[in-house]
Amino acid sequence: MALILQLKSVENLRGKGDRFAKVSFRGVTQATRVLENVGDCAIFNETLDWPVARPVEQDEVLAIEVYSFNKYRPNRLLGTFQMYLQELIRIGHVSALEFLLDAKNEVTKFCVIFELYYHTPDGTVGDWLEDIDVSRKALEDAERSSSGRRKSLLNILPTIDGSAVTNLFGESEDTDSLEDEGVEHHLGCQKNKPKPQIEDLSHKLHHYQVNVTIHEAKQLTGLDMNPAVCIEIGSQRKFTTTKRSTSCPCFNEFFVFDFHVPRAVLFDHIITLTVFHSSFLAKAGQAGNYVQNMLNFGTVVGSFKMDVGTVHANEDHQFYHKWAQLIDPKDINGGPKGYLKCDITVHGRGDVLQGTLQVAADEDNIKTNLLLPRGIPEIRQRTSFMVRIYKAEGLPKMKSGLMANVKKALTGGEKPSVNPYVQVSFAGMTGRTSVKHKTYEPKWNEQVVFTELFPSMCKRIKLQMRDNMIDNIIGTNLIDSVMPGSVIGTHYIDLEKISDKGEKGFLPTFGPCWVNLYGSPRGYALIEGHNDLNEGIGEGVAYRGRVLISVKVDILDSSESGPAQVDHTGTNPISDNASGVKTDFFLYAAFLEASMIDKKWAEKPVSFEISLGNAGNSIDGQNFNRQMSDMDDAPDDQTTSTPNASSPEAKEPQWYSTTLAVKPETKDQKYYHMPYYHKKPCTYVKTRFEDHRRRMYNTMWLWRIIGNVESGIADVYELLKHDMPAEKRLYQVLNQLGVDASQYVNAVKGTANKAAAGKTKLDKERLKQCERKLSKVATEARNLKLQLKTSGKVKEHIAKVSEVVRRMKHLAVEPQDALPDVFLWMISGDKRIAYRRIPARELLHSTVKEEHGKMCGQVQTVFLKLPGKKSTGSGGWSIQARVQIYLWLGQFKNIKDVMVGLPKGYEETQAIQRVGRGNTLPPLELIYEAKQKFQLRAHLYQARSLIGSDDSGLSDPFAHVVCGDGCASTQIVQETLSPTWDETLTLNELAFYGDFEEIRKIPPLIIIEIFDEDRVGKAEFLGRALVVPTIKSTFEPYSSPEFPPVLDWWNIYRGPLQAGQLLASFELLQLSDEGPTTLPPSGEKFLLPGKEKEKDPEKLVYLYRIPEEIKPVLSKYRIEVLFWGVRALKRVQLLSVDKPRVDVMCGGRIVQSSIIEDSSRNPNFREMVKTFDVDLPDNELYCPPITVRCVDCRSFGRFVLVGTHVINTIHKYMYKLEDKSTELEEDTSESAIIDITTTGDNMKNFNYDTLIQIDDKKPLLDKPEKEQNKVGVLKLDDEEEDSLDWWSRYYVSMESMHKREQEDRKKNDRFAVANGGESTNEQAEVDMGDVPDQTISPEKKSMWKKATSLLRFGRMRKKLKGIANKAFEDDLLGFFDTEDDKSHIAQFQMYSSELESHTQFNHFQDWLHTFELYRGKKTGDEADDDTRVVGKFKGALKIYKMSEQPVIEETIINKGDPKLGIFQGTPSNEPVGVLVRVYVIRAYDLHPADVTGKADPYLVVYLGKKSTNDKDNYKPKCLHPMYGKSFSFDADFPMDSVLKVQVMDWDLLSADDLIGETEIDLENRYYSKHRGTCGIAGKYTSHGYFAWRDPMPPTQILKNLCTESHIDGPHYDRIKGKVKVGSKTFEASMDLEDEAGVISQTDEHMALQALLNWQDVEPGNPLVPEHVETRALYHPDKPGVEQGKIEMWVDMFPLNMSAPGAPVDITPRKHKSYELRVIVWNTDDVILNDSAMLTGEKMSDIYVKGWIKGPDDSQSTDVHYRSLTGEGNFNWRFIYNFDYLIAEEKIVIRCKESMFDLEESESKIPPRLELQVWDADMLLTDDCLGALTLDLTKFPRPAKTAKKCHLDILKTDGSVAQINLFKMKRSRGWWPFQSKDQTQEDFELTGKIEMELQLLTQEEAEKNPVGWARKEPEPLPPPNRPDTSFIWFLNPWKSIKYILWQNFKWKLLKFLLFSLVVAFIALLIYAAPGYTVKKIMGA
Repeated sequence: MALILQLKSVENLRGKGDRFAKVSFRGVTQATRVLENVGDCAIFNETLDWPVARPVEQDEVLAIEVYSFNKYRPNRLLGTFQMYLQELIRIGHVSALEFLLDAKNEVTKFCVIFELYYHTPDGTVGDWLEDIDVSRKALEDAERSSSGRRKSLLNILPTIDGSAVTNLFGESEDTDSLEDEGVEHHLGCQKNKPKPQIEDLSHKLHHYQVNVTIHEAKQLTGLDMNPAVCIEIGSQRKFTTTKRSTSCPCFNEFFVFDFHVPRAVLFDHIITLTVFHSSFLAKAGQAGNYVQNMLNFGTVVGSFKMDVGTVHANEDHQFYHKWAQLIDPKDINGGPKGYLKCDITVHGRGDVLQGTLQVAADEDNIKTNLLLPRGIPEIRQRTSFMVRIYKAEGLPKMKSGLMANVKKALTGGEKPSVNPYVQVSFAGMTGRTSVKHKTYEPKWNEQVVFTELFPSMCKRIKLQMRDNMIDNIIGTNLIDSVMPGSVIGTHYIDLEKISDKGEKGFLPTFGPCWVNLYGSPRGYALIEGHNDLNEGIGEGVAYRGRVLISVKVDILDSSESGPAQVDHTGTNPISDNASGVKTDFFLYAAFLEASMIDKKWAEKPVSFEISLGNAGNSIDGQNFNRQMSDMDDAPDDQTTSTPNASSPEAKEPQWYSTTLAVKPETKDQKYYHMPYYHKKPCTYVKTRFEDHRRRMYNTMWLWRIIGNVESGIADVYELLKHDMPAEKRLYQVLNQLGVDASQYVNAVKGTANKAAAGKTKLDKERLKQCERKLSKVATEARNLKLQLKTSGKVKEHIAKVSEVVRRMKHLAVEPQDALPDVFLWMISGDKRIAYRRIPARELLHSTVKEEHGKMCGQVQTVFLKLPGKKSTGSGGWSIQARVQIYLWLGQFKNIKDVMVGLPKGYEETQAIQRVGRGNTLPPLELIYEAKQKFQLRAHLYQARSLIGSDDSGLSDPFAHVVCGDGCASTQIVQETLSPTWDETLTLNELAFYGDFEEIRKIPPLIIIEIFDEDRVGKAEFLGRALVVPTIKSTFEPYSSPEFPPVLDWWNIYRGPLQAGQLLASFELLQLSDEGPTTLPPSGEKFLLPGKEKEKDPEKLVYLYRIPEEIKPVLSKYRIEVLFWGVRALKRVQLLSVDKPRVDVMCGGRIVQSSIIEDSSRNPNFREMVKTFDVDLPDNELYCPPITVRCVDCRSFGRFVLVGTHVINTIHKYMYKLEDKSTELEEDTSESAIIDITTTGDNMKNFNYDTLIQIDDKKPLLDKPEKEQNKVGVLKLDDEEEDSLDWWSRYYVSMESMHKREQEDRKKNDRFAVANGGESTNEQAEVDMGDVPDQTISPEKKSMWKKATSLLRFGRMRKKLKGIANKAFEDDLLGFFDTEDDKSHIAQFQMYSSELESHTQFNHFQDWLHTFELYRGKKTGDEADDDTRVVGKFKGALKIYKMSEQPVIEETIINKGDPKLGIFQGTPSNEPVGVLVRVYVIRAYDLHPADVTGKADPYLVVYLGKKSTNDKDNYKPKCLHPMYGKSFSFDADFPMDSVLKVQVMDWDLLSADDLIGETEIDLENRYYSKHRGTCGIAGKYTSHGYFAWRDPMPPTQILKNLCTESHIDGPHYDRIKGKVKVGSKTFEASMDLEDEAGVISQTDEHMALQALLNWQDVEPGNPLVPEHVETRALYHPDKPGVEQGKIEMWVDMFPLNMSAPGAPVDITPRKHKSYELRVIVWNTDDVILNDSAMLTGEKMSDIYVKGWIKGPDDSQSTDVHYRSLTGEGNFNWRFIYNFDYLIAEEKIVIRCKESMFDLEESESKIPPRLELQVWDADMLLTDDCLGALTLDLTKFPRPAKTAKKCHLDILKTDGSVAQINLFKMKRSRGWWPFQSKDQTQEDFELTGKIEMELQLLTQEEAEKNPVGWARKEPEPLPPPNRPDTSFIWFLNPWKSIKYILWQNFKWKLLKFLLFSLVVAFIALLIYAAPGYTVKKIMGA
């Protein structure tokens, strides 16, 4: 005997040092060697053994100690681990990964990994121990011969088999875990069940909607703009309306884009949001906008791009209230040009859209709410994405046979017929290479460069190899834009998979790497039937060549600017070895069996072909470039083609890929098989490819880890499904995950930087990335394992493990191709029929187990399918052929291992023995000498949940059992979906070739195909099950428990859908070759039903029942059925169902309900409860299904089937007696329990002895966010009590719902950030007694204790807040709500989804269940299958053992009505009159129904046959109508029990269209124990806006509930104010104030407190609170796709009781009229825009314009002319009148949008005052100098002086105080104007304005009227403008004075003086001669 420890490693060590370990057992201590200078992981890999003379006992302990070694000081102990050996004794082998304990016995982060073996001489345990050294030696030898493999792989831990796992403290798991036998019995078959062939769904078309809401835009570049938004998705384009003269437009428009495309196509669509300035036709109204948008008139301001896949990948498939950053496409590095606030949602069938989400408190803070996926930074850089295309090879022919013959006749030879080029698409841009003519191996050496921002929000780069079809047909060089070229193949590169955005991440990089192209078969056809495959949609069925590319990303200089563009340039060629060094690969296939060949292919000889790339493709694989003699026909770069290894001039390809064509044979005319008996054909392919095995090895290893985890999680789910403990299995999964991840990390550590030929940068980075991620996974697995031990929360840990698996799957996808995939084709008559594509990595050979392909060297059963779309739908259900094949792929030098995994028993010839010696190839035929004969016994007991294939919704099922070349069929069971065959089928003389042990190791797969027998035509396929039999040899005894094998459920599949389950078992009994074999007896023999009257003995058919030994053990059960009624039965055979009857069948027994005489008058049954006894298995897994069948009893004794419903699992209907002994009685006589959240006056008489019950799911102190005024949230601070109404409650309740949702989202975000870390509610709680150091400073702990004591003893919260604010305001700021308390406003519950969908109400089927009845064929199409529902049956089932009947009769039945049986307390199902009130509040996000993108919705409400049409009150042009309507009906249940609310679109000329509808089953709510009639209000009062509306007071309701539920009480203690109900006690105030203010004593508050906490009294039955539910609207033409939402609730009151009060008034609040008075006093520092013509001085003619409703409502001041300093004086008053909704904070505008509108439509805009400062021009248009936008609900506090006014005032980041003018009423000061043009990145200060704002109600304005401008009354004084302000042509004298004289006076004086002098001189000269003459003459 020996105890052996294999110590692997110690991980998570700190720092570096010398480490060693000591292990002690029975006082003997052994030490390992000292590892010097190791880091965080010390790898020992040492084996320590202890010979033991006596057996190891259970209480013995093995101790492991880990030390840090020191030469000079004592060694330091790092940690210890002790393990009890009781688990090891039981199974002999333990693998563990456990944490060490320090000296304080606390858990450390250090973990030790080891394996422990125990071997005894008798072999009871450890019988495998002798193979340990052998296997390790074999692994060492294999690694030495693996040509360079890392020797550190020897350190890899072996895989844990899950047989034993020790816990953290070394204790055995068996003490308190599940029983191993039960787990293995239940899961054993589940693990080994073969996976079905899944139909390729990528072709399938789906309905999708992309919803886009454009809210508003801010900070747009430019002034006086007319902005509009264009939303473009794919080829669809829609526009918003154009907003005039604003840079902050508000749109609030909703758009819906419908798509009916495959999922992959949708996700590649680009969402483009473009804001453009519409200068043309901007004033032409709606028609002008439409024309302008269609003609693309306008200047682009900025755009935003994101693909649909990014939106879908975000949380809830949406972005809500996010700001899209607008970038100029012509200058993407120029910074943001504005921001666009929008919502984007992507949803399809079944997706539940979130309701109105909580608006973030800082939603106006653009920087923190940008529309960016997680991980994308705010600032993105201009980047070049360079896609380099070097060359391609192996391209297919691209011409038809006719054209080929014509060209061959004309040219005299056959030239290559493809003109390839590569087209690259990314981020909405497309580039392409040049066209290379007539070549199969083009060389480009070109690159396509995309200039885009990085990180990009478009995920994938699309590469398409195309053929220039124009040149191919007519021989010209026409460009491809004339006619798009044919697609050869498509490949996508996902940027997320070639980059890492983490801290140690890397930029996208790819290649140089060959990319393999797949698509349609290579044989060209003029009309191609598989074009989608070439487009990348669906699974490619053929290899179509490959292209060598690389991708590189360069971040460009931020100082450079440029547009988003695509360029095409040349690039340098790369060396031949840059993509890797080629090596010889060898693919070998041995065909062991081929069967189940379809009859239509069996008429011609059939062969099979295996190919790798083009190698092996014998029909159309090899195309050679002809060496052209006439150089004139070839382009310059393709004039010659050198022969290569695959050309005709070179050596012929080395493959033999196709089997000989042989005609299939058959034995039963049902299935055909190939005559592969003892001679098995083989094929091989030898070819050369680049050696990139490391990529595939790495991927295979990761997928193997993922597969182990998923298999374990499936086991856990299966255990939870059957209420079995699953902690141990999940612990094993986590343990193995941690070990596997550590094993992987140890293997790849240090290999990333090793150089190798063809190793790309991405290869290196991915290895580093995988090492980091898997190391983190290992740590997470260890942490989760520890948390599981402490918490035991299995489901939470499953979710966390699933998240880890999701991340690993993303990591496991290898983006760079290595070897092409392997294709297996079945060929009939030179035509490809069916195929199977197998990834090369799954076949690749490796000497390391974890890297070895899972299909390599193993016999696999593969199913061949039709190519392309033929494999979808019914074409994908059938198997074209089943092939049992052996495959091996590896390097040619490892060919010696090619036959290692083949089943033994073949003739080992000399050729086979020489395989691998001297390049000897394996044989082309295997001759098996060993032949084994078997008898198959298929024990088919029953099936359930089969697909209905007949028009009746039922089937006539029978089964084919196929094994090898044999087939047997069961009998036909008529008209059922749950047939019970109870039949044993026998197939004799089944021959299988090979060794018996090999056959037992790899059992033959048995296929069971189930069909529906049709009288006309062939049988219809229902589904298929794959089964692995149990094999028995002739030497084994046929005895239990192995034989006969137990029955098990096997899943049946039809295509991708599960189509039922089969309960059966299968065994193969070996037959002796020497003589007759004595076989065990079969089951009971019986005559085939229907042959009883047959007299001819030869025609008698006998069958055998399954053996009694394996039949389930039966017991007598009683099934009680509550027959309530039928609902909504559709016509059958054109006739209505008038007299329905319901039959319930189980186990061959049936019970029938009474017949309803007239279902139109009363669809309920007269006799409610019926019972029947049946024999059922004690094991619920074997229980047969229960079938509910409805028939119509017609005249002349005819019965017509209406519909059926099958109940597969009866577990939830099993009645179990309650164990009264375990109930705990609580003494509550001296204490009471209250809810800490209770508000009101009940705290006045607070008793210190009162217990406080605190919800442990909520934190004691919430941390509210900083609150601001939110859109849609009512601020009630200023509201008086008398102004409160129902809408006050609505908005406050909505705010509470938003807060809850926001907290839930924060928890989810914390969980996502933690990457699987623990995130529970308990962690968010703050203990009131213990003060966390990280929260409260130490010096303030005493004040904290004082504050908490006040809260404990119930003192006023305001005092607590005061102490908190004074003592430690900073520390407790986040814990207390500093806003005014709104608790005085009575709230109700807001549900963001349907009321019945919430788990606490369980669809109101607590006792009355609804079973849908189906009729017609199930096609697999969800839309068609929805129409199969023909009605509903309402009832209930209870099943119990007859042995429990005496107890049940004594405790239940005898105490009530015996007719009701176990259904005591069931109300009568007689018709009852009910008053139904339907309240509809609003609808939102409705689907547009008009061509304008709007709708005119109105309501139509149906209750049974009664209806109310509200068409007269339709809402014109509205997608978010506010109704506030109530509808009342006097209904008769059950006739009028289905409520349908429709939202219709009103049309003038055509019929109205349905937008969406929702249905509610009121009957279930009415009779439910949750009391869904009228919600329980949170407060009780007899008057006011929240008066109690139920006709019964709380005391009466409580009394009735106690009576109905047989609960003791209620007992009121009016002295203490307590009420006792059952064992629970509640306390509340007894004061009730009436309308007059008089206070009286009442019990209603105490009763209400008990009702609000009814789930404590009766667990599982909470009462429905007062509520508003949100329901989705659906359209019948688009099933499952939401068309909008509607908010509503329903009240129901019995008519036989006192009448309720008046309906709740929910009429929408009327808007309130306000008058805004704006006085513009002055402006300052306005930029000077003009220059004086004469003087050149800078000046502006300033005036101010403003509006609040729109530019049409604008008002302007007069002009301050010739402002030389930027100062303007106005004293001008604007007066704006508007209607305002206080609750929504919106201005209401009613107007006609166009001249064609019949009525005014209502629109709502934010209350924003738009102000602009302008420069007036006489001849040209005026210039806008700056703008200012003030939101009246929150605008910045103004500056007191102009000097203190700057742009920082306009910040919205919370640093500037905000003003709400609706509260302050008046404000005066200075605000800045700002502007921004295309060349600026930041806003510029363009002026300042001093103004006064005053807001008055309409009544206040009428009392104090003022005049507009400066008019009476209360005129403003004229402005004191300088004399320089005038108009020059109206004031000539001022012009002379202030323009000419002031600027040119000296020049004028000089000019005047000069003029006088000149005149004087001129006169002097003129007069001088005359005067001189006069003087001379003396005159």
